[in-house]
Amino acid sequence: MSSVHPVTDPNTWGAGIDEAVNAISRGGLVVLPTDTVYGIGADAFDAEAVSALLAAKGRGRHMPPPVLVPDARTLDGLATEVPDAARRLVEAFWPGGFTIILRAQPSLAWDLGETHGTVALRMPDHPAALALLRRTGPLAVSSANATGHPAALDVDDAREQLGSAVAVYLDGGTAPGGVASTIVDATSGTLRVVRQGAVTLEQLREVADVAGPDDPPAATTPDAPADEPADATAGAGADGPGEPEANGG
Repeated sequence: MSSVHPVTDPNTWGAGIDEAVNAISRGGLVVLPTDTVYGIGADAFDAEAVSALLAAKGRGRHMPPPVLVPDARTLDGLATEVPDAARRLVEAFWPGGFTIILRAQPSLAWDLGETHGTVALRMPDHPAALALLRRTGPLAVSSANATGHPAALDVDDAREQLGSAVAVYLDGGTAPGGVASTIVDATSGTLRVVRQGAVTLEQLREVADVAGPDDPPAATTPDAPADEPADATAGAGADGPGEPEANGG
């Protein structure tokens, strides 16, 4: 049976965060607020939990979820061959509406789906989400909705769409929604925007040399992880989880 816990006040959200951490450790699913939309999250290193996340949304392995992280220092543990320019973008735009696609560490024991050896990473700008991530570590997070439906902006909407497939719902009030995260692919010699969103191309170019989505390609790059328009982020989302997808944003 699912439980719902308010997480609007850091002074009182301890029990709810504890329940969510326990659910994740048991391979369960958690709905959490982010700075875009609500996301549905699972332990990124639990293949069965990630499969359950995809099943709850009604999507297949060809649309792998992005991974939300609590800190930029997580980058080198999850990715390899990180360009200096990508690090500068992360430093400038994390936490926030910026997702970076990198080569995944080949030694990692995870299965997010058909990622072609890449991973989409984002650090959300939401206190409750970060409090949870600091306890659980990286979470695979997609927007909290059934595929084909709008990403949830509140817990009631998420519960209506996902029901008992989720063990714990964290209620952070109404999510801001709005623009999904910007996604940049850093897996080739050229950093390239593959989805325009919260961070503009002009802002990116103030930090690093980034190609726009319509600029002539310098080289062939792997397919970007799929993401829903609302970001998930999340999905890459809960943009939300609406990131990649809304990665949860």
